[in-house]
Amino acid sequence: MPYEAPTHTVERSLRATTGAKVIAGVDEVGRGAWAGPVTVCAAITGLRRPPAGLTDSKLLTQKRRDALLGVLEAWVTAYALGHASPEEIDELGMTAALRLAAERALGALPVRPDAVILDGKHDYLGPPWRVRTVIKGDQSCVAVAAASVIAKVRRDRMMAELGQLGGGIEDFAFGDNAGYPSPVHRAALEELGPTPYHRLSWAYLDGLPRWRHLKKVRRSEESVELENGGQLGFDF
Repeated sequence: MPYEAPTHTVERSLRATTGAKVIAGVDEVGRGAWAGPVTVCAAITGLRRPPAGLTDSKLLTQKRRDALLGVLEAWVTAYALGHASPEEIDELGMTAALRLAAERALGALPVRPDAVILDGKHDYLGPPWRVRTVIKGDQSCVAVAAASVIAKVRRDRMMAELGQLGGGIEDFAFGDNAGYPSPVHRAALEELGPTPYHRLSWAYLDGLPRWRHLKKVRRSEESVELENGGQLGFDF
């Protein structure tokens, strides 16, 4: 399927309107998985011509993503990954876990960005970061597209390594599904129950009577935020 190559339009706009010089593109992967962390990549690319074929990781085959990773890691000015663990997701909820992972990624960069381009319409990062949200930014913005591919490949490889640990973990086929829902994943859950790498506050446990007692009940993010006098304004 043909697609338009990402551009530096948003980066140039931020430079012109805010004076920002260092701009990071941020994207996440793993939000909808049953197991594994949510992973955020922050990438700084400058205004150089991007590698051929760069776009949203979801539009690329695994072979193409893998080939692009080495090129991107050598091409970007800097990048860093941040993760929020299944335990942190269960404790904090996804919005706060995404914020935590993003802050870890941005904090690991060698230079603090003046502005951040965040994929999507919701600013889960917030102050003190200067954020520009861009719907489908992983398709239209060079830095976000680069972050999308790096985050996807790195997390997929992390999950594949988990899937080789043995002790029954291999039955979940993390190398094939990266912790996301799949028939093999569900069958393993029904037979073996969740591993230490699974999110125990997730709704999939409702459909597993044998293991339902393991589900962690956490107050909604909305109720906690309202008790603290604020409003989330997000709808995940």
